[in-house]
Amino acid sequence: MATKKLSRVAYFCMEYALDSPFKIYAGGLGILAGDYLKGVKDHGYPMVGIGIRWKQGYGEQMVDAQSGKVYDAYKNGNHEFLEDTGVIVEIEIKGKPVKIKVWRVNSFGVDSLYLLDTDIEENDGESRWITGQLYGWFGEERVAQEMVLGIGGVRALQALRIKPEVYHFNEGHALFAGFELIHQRMAKGATFEAALAKTRDEVVFTTHTPIVQGNESHPIDRFLYMGANLGISKAQLKQLGGSPFNMTVGALRMSRIANAVADLHRVTANSMWKKVEGRCEIIGITNAIHRPTWVDQRMLDLSAACDGSKKAKEALWKAHMDNKKKLITFVEGRTGVKLDADKLLIGFSRRAAPYKRSNFIFTDRKFIEPLLKSGKLQIVFSGKAHPLDDNGKKIVENILEMTQKYPNSVVFLENYDMEIGRMLTRGSDVWLNNPRRPKEASGTSGMKAAMNGVLNLSILDGWWPEACNHGVNGWQFGDGFESEDEAVLDKHDFKAFKKVLADEVLPTYYERREAWMDMMVASIQSTRDAFGMQRMLDEYYSRMYRRTTR
Repeated sequence: MATKKLSRVAYFCMEYALDSPFKIYAGGLGILAGDYLKGVKDHGYPMVGIGIRWKQGYGEQMVDAQSGKVYDAYKNGNHEFLEDTGVIVEIEIKGKPVKIKVWRVNSFGVDSLYLLDTDIEENDGESRWITGQLYGWFGEERVAQEMVLGIGGVRALQALRIKPEVYHFNEGHALFAGFELIHQRMAKGATFEAALAKTRDEVVFTTHTPIVQGNESHPIDRFLYMGANLGISKAQLKQLGGSPFNMTVGALRMSRIANAVADLHRVTANSMWKKVEGRCEIIGITNAIHRPTWVDQRMLDLSAACDGSKKAKEALWKAHMDNKKKLITFVEGRTGVKLDADKLLIGFSRRAAPYKRSNFIFTDRKFIEPLLKSGKLQIVFSGKAHPLDDNGKKIVENILEMTQKYPNSVVFLENYDMEIGRMLTRGSDVWLNNPRRPKEASGTSGMKAAMNGVLNLSILDGWWPEACNHGVNGWQFGDGFESEDEAVLDKHDFKAFKKVLADEVLPTYYERREAWMDMMVASIQSTRDAFGMQRMLDEYYSRMYRRTTR
């Protein structure tokens, strides 16, 4: 694509994962956004990112050695590498002016990301902490943070003299940017309907969460009290997002087109929001990853050069074993547990949420215990719960109990971050993914694993239905079965998992090593381009950002 023909895009996201110590991310949404902007720089697309400079980020999540309980800790980040743009904009929250400083990120492989910051001397103590903790606190603070991102983001772009043709809201957190665009047009004399129509023509939206309860909503009175409505009336707010105001519904009505993040997710999202009148079309654009960040270049090169000879495949296996041994050393350094490089190692890293079924593999102890006791199977877990999610923390604590029961074969790496993610998706033998279908939106960690020659063993959810060639580049289990009865679904899926693990995965690893290596080659070759960032960017530009064709 010739850059001169492409629309100038402003990409709004609450979090960006650029580098492990730069803690302005929580998980998958931020990792996707960080990869996206790295791809923007790599391939020369005309796009800028708008985010927030979180003083403490999502926080550290540690395990108390005595009690085995999970707790959160917060540290102020050191962000001396940020470039001062000299720009300060102002918004009003609860009738009080709040100043927002604009920083530019010109490192970690990006050069077009602007971060908004209220922790400056011009603000009082309360205002300074608006940008304190990512996804921290409760509804009122969340609205204040989203006002900074949305309203402050539009004003920052204008102060920087950046004129986007398209505003891309990555999740509903950026919705107030649309309110600001409407507000500015109404201030010039446009009616609400005319301002909304013009704004809708400029806005596109990506929805991620395939669970209705996970889509943020607020009482309309909160918007009025906070000043987030910007003169939009209560009736107009209800027309946009319902009452209580659902941020996803509002975004679907304020955008000219939206996308889900995998083809199955497109089906799920359209079903979820089918009763929303006046919403835009939801198409499917599957997520992708930034290969230089996540994938060992040796694995890409060796798989590309593989001529089918045993020698070529063994060179690939040697590089994989090098990554596996690095992971084993990393695990020992963090936990004191020394895993066995010759035994099958499963990696599992997910946010601790019930639908992701983190402890699924322990469903049938009679089946799994002999494998763990013998060391034939080793599992390395990682992941975080939301700081306010006590149920999520209990899921982590359940896994920690299993590490005590099987200390030589089950490991949990606390305080998940990009470094842990990179080690696991390079050094595991198998990448396990077992959400309750169809609740996984995409699952980019599986793409990272696949391109590193780590074989996916996954439910047909998220991206995997588009990539899976069972027994050739990985395995599926569950056959796409769905049920609203969780007990029925869990029983069905575990029966299928047990069969695939016992009859295919373990025998292939231990008895048919060359077949395993063939699968590694197929895994890398079948995913490297289809799920690489350039494909994703090209799709967004051709199907979302251009007005003429989809």
